[in-house]
Amino acid sequence: MKLFSKLLRDIKQSIVQFIALALVVAVGAFFYAGLNSYSNKHRTYSEAYFKEHNLSDLNVYYSQISKDDVAGLSEVKGIHKIEGRYTFDATQVLENYKASLKIHSLPVNNEINTPTMIEGSIPSKKGEILLDSHYAKEHHYRVGDEINIRTDDKNLKFTISGLCENVEYLKKNPTQDHKTHGVAYIAEETIPEIRDGFYYNEIMIDAQEGYDIDQLGKSIEGQSKHLPYLDQTSKERTYGYSQIKQTIYNNSMMSKVIPLVLFLISAIILFLTMSRTIDSERNQVGIMKALGVKNRNIMLHYMGYPVLVGIVGSIIGCIMAALVFIPLVTASSARSYTLPDITFSLSWYSLIPSIIFSSAFGLLSCYLSGRTILKERAAQAMRPKPPKKMKKLLIERVPGIWSRISYSYKLILRNIFLNKQKALASSIGVVVSTVLLITALGTQSSLIKIANQIEDVYTYDLRVDYKLGTSSDTLQLPSGIKNSYFTSTFPVEFIKGGEKENATLVVTEKENNLIHFFDKNDNRLSLENNGVLVPQSYADNYHIAEGDIIQIKFTAPELKNKSVDMKVLNISTQYTNPSFYITPAYLKSFNIDYSPTSLLVEANSSTDLVSVRNFFEQDHHVDTIADKNDLKKSAQYMLKQNSFIFIMFIICAVVLSFGAIYTISSINIYERNRELATLKVLGYQKHKINRLIFFENIILTTFAVIVALPISGYIYTMIVKALSSTHQQIPDKLNIFIMLVSVILAFLLTILSNLLLRRKVTKINMIESLKSIE
Repeated sequence: MKLFSKLLRDIKQSIVQFIALALVVAVGAFFYAGLNSYSNKHRTYSEAYFKEHNLSDLNVYYSQISKDDVAGLSEVKGIHKIEGRYTFDATQVLENYKASLKIHSLPVNNEINTPTMIEGSIPSKKGEILLDSHYAKEHHYRVGDEINIRTDDKNLKFTISGLCENVEYLKKNPTQDHKTHGVAYIAEETIPEIRDGFYYNEIMIDAQEGYDIDQLGKSIEGQSKHLPYLDQTSKERTYGYSQIKQTIYNNSMMSKVIPLVLFLISAIILFLTMSRTIDSERNQVGIMKALGVKNRNIMLHYMGYPVLVGIVGSIIGCIMAALVFIPLVTASSARSYTLPDITFSLSWYSLIPSIIFSSAFGLLSCYLSGRTILKERAAQAMRPKPPKKMKKLLIERVPGIWSRISYSYKLILRNIFLNKQKALASSIGVVVSTVLLITALGTQSSLIKIANQIEDVYTYDLRVDYKLGTSSDTLQLPSGIKNSYFTSTFPVEFIKGGEKENATLVVTEKENNLIHFFDKNDNRLSLENNGVLVPQSYADNYHIAEGDIIQIKFTAPELKNKSVDMKVLNISTQYTNPSFYITPAYLKSFNIDYSPTSLLVEANSSTDLVSVRNFFEQDHHVDTIADKNDLKKSAQYMLKQNSFIFIMFIICAVVLSFGAIYTISSINIYERNRELATLKVLGYQKHKINRLIFFENIILTTFAVIVALPISGYIYTMIVKALSSTHQQIPDKLNIFIMLVSVILAFLLTILSNLLLRRKVTKINMIESLKSIE
């Protein structure tokens, strides 16, 4: 009990150091508890959600297929259950915009892709519709309300029978835009009212457990030779499923790597601290041995310090994770995915690994540092350790240099090289902290750059999308237009080897100067008539180089899955909405007609822009009108989704840096007690002694920063690769300004630590410090 009281007294005497160490541990516990809880809940919930609502393993598309044909396909080996449905696109005209709806018929005995009912009931007769609850919320629809939609020049009226969410649309699009994109379901009885006759155009397949989906797809295609077969999509290639799987994988990796790095930093600092603490109290160890205290009890007494640090730090980290991390990721998940009734809570079991891991290195350092002292006799342990012998430095042997160095700098150099190992170990904490600062600030800067690039790439004022079948020859343009260019967009598949990736191919005039293209060095690129511009994101993922031949398959039904080989003209940096770009002349070389579907418009002035927009809004050929603000939504969405993680990361990096630098500086002062006491006895002024310590810490920080800079580049590149995908490119260049800010912040934290440690220099006991074996 007395030893425990002594432990509490020791903590009280160095409370700032204890708090600094606890904060270092808290940072690791914060990320471990938060990321681990979030990752585990996301994985377990999504797996249960997919299983409960039986997400289809394979969707196969036809121009039309009858019930009997669907029944015939059910005999194909590997199919557990098969269901047919009719799918079509519709639009809803609202006040200032149009919204698109993807509408499916619901099989009578629906067992695949079953909806999650939020309110109301499943449509059971003609004229009823089951509406996506998020879309309904955006437009203030309730059960029982009427909704008017338009499809293929038909106006249809439905009564909302219920609100739902569906497992196949847990993520609709990159920005989860529920305002202009929705999903709905109708009863099978409604199909004849939409199309002449009753037939399906899509089948959903639930495969037998463990059966190879690719083989099943080939079998279905082979059995569909007599049918108007179009295409098929496996579960793994659907947008929502692939996105959430990638998110779960990334979160799982982050929950292991980030806390491990942070715990290793805290382990190094704890190791150094406990080694210093036991060395500084060798006199007390000798007294305890003389009083008959067992070696085991002395060792357990000192082991209590890192255990208390681990417990306090882990509790603080977990509480902060529960109060800050979990609410933020809950809000982020709600914006990113539609997962009904999912709730995130902190798993308090994550407290145990945090305590064990953070305490383990402290216990190890206590054992390694204490076993040597405990082997000594009590009388020997009560005497201070003899000072180390100092050999001549290399610089001392160079004639004319050493004599010109001031006495203060000689002391600094001697101290650093006297404790080379500890100086190197001390710098590790600062190195890693600086790397975290640069990486966190750099990644945040990259996300901001993505949002800002839109201004450089897209210089048009309006994008006008025309209705299907509209001929560009019949269109009229208003006055007040400075520039205008037609474009056409094709849904395609990029194919390489056995891999397929959904993509977008944009066809526009070679002279179009309302869309700018840049290479990875920010040099302007131009379209040519003999090749395709490939997005950098696809080039990175599939190792595409200039001059390569790539395969593109047109997936629009009217093009009947036509595949073509295109020559890579250039690689284009596209941070948002990456697309393949070609000219109409290059498209026609593949015997595909160019039928423009959109018009990019640049107005003469802001005043003209209003009148130009009014003209297009009244044009009955126009389907939708969008401006650059719509393009910004995707980039701003990503920035908003990821900002909180990196802001927390930056704050934690600052806390970690302060804890590391303060603890290391404190150790440095202890190890120089005798030297500093000697200087005080010789009449050295207090501010000169403080300046001596300050310059030494600045030298160590400078060394750490120099080492951290190249490491930061490597770590930053790894994080960029982890965040990037074929549908999203992240800038992979560190900003000089960001690196400068991080370096300045590291030095400011060093200065702050030195200011807080000034009182330790003042309290040095000159008589006790100068006692030694000579």
